[in-house]
Amino acid sequence: MPSTLSEKARAFLQERRFAVLATLNKDGSPQLTTMWYLLDENTIIMNTKAGRVKDLNMKRDPRISICVEDGYNYVTISGNVEMDEDQETAHRDIYRLAARYDGEENAKQQMEEQFSKEHRITLRLKCENVIERL
Repeated sequence: MPSTLSEKARAFLQERRFAVLATLNKDGSPQLTTMWYLLDENTIIMNTKAGRVKDLNMKRDPRISICVEDGYNYVTISGNVEMDEDQETAHRDIYRLAARYDGEENAKQQMEEQFSKEHRITLRLKCENVIERL
């Protein structure tokens, strides 16, 4: 497996797509969630509200995988997630994600009405174990 992203994979991930995040349940079965993400240098940034199944799974077992696809083209990245519960960082990151997916105005509204009232967690996945089919 490549240890970094190719330029073609970088371009693919920079487009507005969704990632499917896989975490491991206690019984070893996969738990899948569609996620907003952004590529920041060689790291995938995601964010979640605390207390969800995925964050509980990642606290117990940090091994995760994401797949970003467009038909038969895809990039899969796996590794150990880093979880950051600093609220200033987590709220900044959810705002960046909301702006990427829903635009600045909607992001401001979501921050005011929802995200600022939640305990958020930023998820970081380094692009070290990469499979590309592009």
